[in-house]
Order: sequence, then C-alpha cells, then structure tokens
Amino acid sequence: MLPIQPARFLEDLHNLRGFGAAGLGKGVVRPAYSEADIAARGWLAARITEAGLRVHVDPVGSVFGLAEGPSLLLGSHSDSQPEGGWLDGALGVIAALEIARAAREAGGPAVSVVSFQDEEGRFGVTTGSAVWSGSLTLKAADLLVDRDGVSFGAARASMPGRSEMFVDPSQFSGFLEMHIEQGPVLDRESEAIGVVDAIVGIRDMKITFEGEQNHAGTTPMQGRRDAFQAVSRFNTLLADRFANVVTPRTVWTIGHISLHPNASSIVPGRATFSMQWRDGDADRLGRMEQIIRDTAQEVASSGGFELRFGPMLGLEPVKMDTRLRGALETAAEAEVPGRWRVMPSGALHDATNLSGLMPVAMLFVPSIGGISHAFGEDTAEADLVTGLSVLAGAVAALG
Repeated sequence: MLPIQPARFLEDLHNLRGFGAAGLGKGVVRPAYSEADIAARGWLAARITEAGLRVHVDPVGSVFGLAEGPSLLLGSHSDSQPEGGWLDGALGVIAALEIARAAREAGGPAVSVVSFQDEEGRFGVTTGSAVWSGSLTLKAADLLVDRDGVSFGAARASMPGRSEMFVDPSQFSGFLEMHIEQGPVLDRESEAIGVVDAIVGIRDMKITFEGEQNHAGTTPMQGRRDAFQAVSRFNTLLADRFANVVTPRTVWTIGHISLHPNASSIVPGRATFSMQWRDGDADRLGRMEQIIRDTAQEVASSGGFELRFGPMLGLEPVKMDTRLRGALETAAEAEVPGRWRVMPSGALHDATNLSGLMPVAMLFVPSIGGISHAFGEDTAEADLVTGLSVLAGAVAALG
C-alpha cells in the first residue's frame, strides 16, 4: 500500500474549498476562469511543485503535474458550477495529488496529476479535456460563448502562465478519476464505493423561438406570438413523444432560458433555451434528437415562429477499461469487503474524452442525500478517506 496521509489529503481539500467559498455549509462558486478559479489553480500549481512534480499549464489553462517518464495519470477538474459544492471535481484532483506524493515517497510507481479546465461547461461540454483529446479543436473552442456572451478565447487569455504547447498524452499508461457519485444510490444503500462500468452519453444544444414582441396589456391572447409560450408547448409535447423511446435512466433537461426583452409588461419576442439529454445508448440519443427537432419545428410552424438550432455538442457513451476497472474492484473488496458495487455514471466526466487517448476507469464515493451541483453537496470525511485508500490500492497494483 502507498503511504498516503489522510490528514494531509483532507487539509488540502478544505484549503481548496477556500477559493470561492460561498453560501451555507461547504458551497463553492468557482466557475472556469473566474478570479477564484485562477487563484485556485495557482495554489494547486504551488502544491504540485512542492510534491516534486513538474507543473505544466496548457493553452486552455488545464494544470498538469508531471512525473518523469511514463506514468499513470490521475485527476479531474477544479472549476465549479455557478453554485456548486466543495467536492465535485476537486475531490479527484486532491486525491490525485495525495497519491502522487505518496508514490514519490515510496519510490514509485510514477503518477502524474491533472485538473482540467471548464469541465462544468461554462462554454461547452468538458471543454478543457475535449480540446486536449482532440474531439474539439482549439479554434472551434475559442468561438464558444457563455450565457453572458463572453468567448472561450477571451476567457482563456486571462489565465496566467499558459504554455503554447499541449502535454503529449502518449506518456500516460491510463487515467483514473475519483469522484463523488452525485446521486443517491451509495448513500441510500450504505455502501462505501462505486466502481463505474460505463459513463452515459450526452447531447446539448440551444434552441431559439423567434415570435413577436408586443405590449403585455393591449395584445389579445388570441394571435399572440409569445416566444415563452412556444417553449412551454414544446416542453409539454416532448414528454409525451419521448414516452415510447426513453428508459427510466434516460434524462432530459431545459436548464437555462433567456427571454427577450425580459420585461414584465412585454410579450417576449424571443426565447433561447438549453436542451440537454443523456442516455447510455448512442442510438437512443440520436432518436431523441430527431424527436426534439421535429417537435420544435411543429411548434414553430403551427404558431408562426422562426426556429433556430445552435451547434450540437456532446459525447458518446463510454465503457471503462477492464484492467483498470479490475484493479479498482480488487482494491474495493480488500478495503470494504461486500460494501461496494459496480454502477453506471449518469453524470459526465473528463474520463469520457480521455477514453479516446488511453484506458480509463472511475471510482465513486457516496454523496449524502444524493445532492450535487448545489451548496448542500457533501460526503462524510471517512468515506472520502476510504475512496482515497481504494484508489491508492489500485494504483499500487497497477504500478
């Protein structure tokens, strides 16, 4: 077993939470390229240097801590949702740092660390690892804009210490990512560890209905071209039309909507909203896309709206590598016999992108109450340490 130091690991995890700490409990506001995110990455770079690894900040701001020669890569991301918790992503980064330190103190194996930029999708979908993996070009990424109209290219220019070169992925033998479950299963079943067998696929795009802006008091209800009412009708129709296509694990979400001119006494003339859907089957994702497009077109045609679709972003479902997953399963059984399970990930992770470059596997620890992407996100410290121990056992075996 590697000589991990749980107290050091937890101290670093709490210190990272201090960058962007917000709300009650352990909330964090640390979106990609925010002042808190940039400061956190500077702190992380210093800790990586202290651990004896070479810091490399790539062109998009992903922070690597590189061991000498070939190595196993561990990590996740340290940016957060606009209102997030202290563990989402951060746990995997700090666990990776502690494993890398312990491995160096033990004389091996070689372990490198990464915190990818913009995993949470301020601009796209797992943007930093998508660019590094080649599934998204840097030129295309630079044109992505957030909901305030800021471009990815402009945002990444604010990140200090960036190199013009990307890290060569061929030096890594595989990627392990430790994460909170972000769901209720492990907590509900009083289990300590989840070993991921597959990560769902995702599709994400913006849809716009353009109607007619008008006076809210003098425009009769009949004949209005109210863009918000178009979104409402679209949402209602969608649930009915998905009924014979989706499974209980399929999810879809309209999570953000922008009305123009967004005033209480004006019939909104334009509505732009996010449409996201996730499933473990690529064919089903494709069928859902066709239903979405057909339904939006029907609503637009019947109500006299102009319809526009934004770029389609997404990732395919991914199965975990058998060898890496097996090492995690063996370590889980040794650490918490009978208190772990194999399970899918309904959330998206950087490991999806990296699967095109190298073998990948993932490890989950419980989320109290299944809460994530919220200030109430938390995990018992004993469970965090158990996850670290399982990860250390797997790395030692793979080394």
